[in-house]
Amino acid sequence: MLSNQISKKRKIYIGTLKTLMMLSVILTSALVLFLMIFVFAKGIPNISREFLSTAPSYLTERIGILPDILNTVYIVIATLVIVLPLGVGAAVYLTEYASNKKIVAMIEYAAETLSGIPSVIYGLVGMLFFCQFLNMKTSLLAGSLTLVIMNLPTIMRTTQESLKTVPQSYREGAFGLGAGKWHVVRTVVLPGCVDGVITGCILSVGRILGESAALLFTAGFAHALNGMKDALGNAGATLTVALYVYAKEQGEFGVAFAIAAILMILTLIINLAATLTGKYFEKRRNI
Repeated sequence: MLSNQISKKRKIYIGTLKTLMMLSVILTSALVLFLMIFVFAKGIPNISREFLSTAPSYLTERIGILPDILNTVYIVIATLVIVLPLGVGAAVYLTEYASNKKIVAMIEYAAETLSGIPSVIYGLVGMLFFCQFLNMKTSLLAGSLTLVIMNLPTIMRTTQESLKTVPQSYREGAFGLGAGKWHVVRTVVLPGCVDGVITGCILSVGRILGESAALLFTAGFAHALNGMKDALGNAGATLTVALYVYAKEQGEFGVAFAIAAILMILTLIINLAATLTGKYFEKRRNI
């Protein structure tokens, strides 16, 4: 009797948990689908060839986001060129060369803390240090250097975790054949963790595309059309900053939704690229 009573209570408990989990999945999926459909419905009708390929003009009242697209590309390239060598190099040193485990643990803890700091604080520090102290003024270069600090923990930690997945037997086999430490790292370890590096790179690109608070402080919100060399030394708005300016400052909500739709499409492409990259390197590893 008691066992049957306990069994019934347990069945009710399990059934309740399953129902709650199903409701959570349905609610989350519904919210995501609603957000995507709402943004696409509001934004895609406002996207045109002229909108994507021209610069804004106050004289002709033309609205175009070509400068913002180019500024976004410039800032992504400049950030990755700096952050990738720093992040990968730091991860390799901490994993393969550093012998003091306490210092390594402290650095890892500091990296985890940095990744949790609100981006507006990075923007404030970047404005005071890069724009004012180093006299870079408001520019894409100052914004890129600020984003380097923001994305360095992501690159470093993803590379570290990927380095740890390379079997120790690979290293021992290479050492047994007479290879030096750097030769082992360069020819055995790094090729085995390239998927982690690429994943960290893709995640960083996603964070750069979605960043606005830090760039408002450091990169500004000008819509000037420049080449990469000139653009890095001048103020410029990325797509996310342009979205804020058009929605908040100018009240152009149709343009803001169009930019939001473009950013959402880019985010979907980046997530798809990360998934496909992970599967590709997983297949290569299993061959």
